[in-house]
Amino acid sequence: MGSNPGHPVPLGFVFRSRATKDEKAAVADKAPVTVSKQPRDPQAPKGRPTPKRSEAQSQRRSVANTQMTRKEAAKRQREERRAALERQRQALAGGDERYLPARDKGPVRRFARDFVDSRFNIAEFFLPMAVVILVLSMVRVPALQNVALLLWLVVIVLIVLDSFVTGFRLKKRLAERFPDDNKRGAVAYALMRSLQMRRLRLPKPQVKRGERP
Repeated sequence: MGSNPGHPVPLGFVFRSRATKDEKAAVADKAPVTVSKQPRDPQAPKGRPTPKRSEAQSQRRSVANTQMTRKEAAKRQREERRAALERQRQALAGGDERYLPARDKGPVRRFARDFVDSRFNIAEFFLPMAVVILVLSMVRVPALQNVALLLWLVVIVLIVLDSFVTGFRLKKRLAERFPDDNKRGAVAYALMRSLQMRRLRLPKPQVKRGERP
């Protein structure tokens, strides 16, 4: 026939394609539409659901517990620091090596302390003599002021000489007793100790005067 095209389309194909489109449309109409009824918290970040009341309370409790834990940790640190200071104070009084400050620890520093404590040092009488000299210098008598000035010069010279002898002997003894140990600063440590009165020295002296360390 003249009205038919050169390649006629089968009627079955046309009906099948229409049926397939109708089935897809029906499936799309039957698919459930999920609508979130949970309102968004105005303070919550966008894109995140509002937390439930139980979850929010749990978070607040965890924050409170964390704060209490920090307080307890700080309190525990203070107590430990106080206990460490008390142990250090007792160690300075009794000479316990375990709790002494770092500057006082070690056999070299202990020997230096014992070496100084076992002998008389002119430097340890510096403060009492300085008070006497100061009082004499304040008296309005020229003769006493001259005596005070002379005593001041004599005391300084004696302290310098005594410190030099003490340092020289201590350095020699340390080299003999501790040839392989670190002796840096031990002589200066001992000389600074010799400037203090015996009863005020810390750690407390562990040897008597005249006793060989």
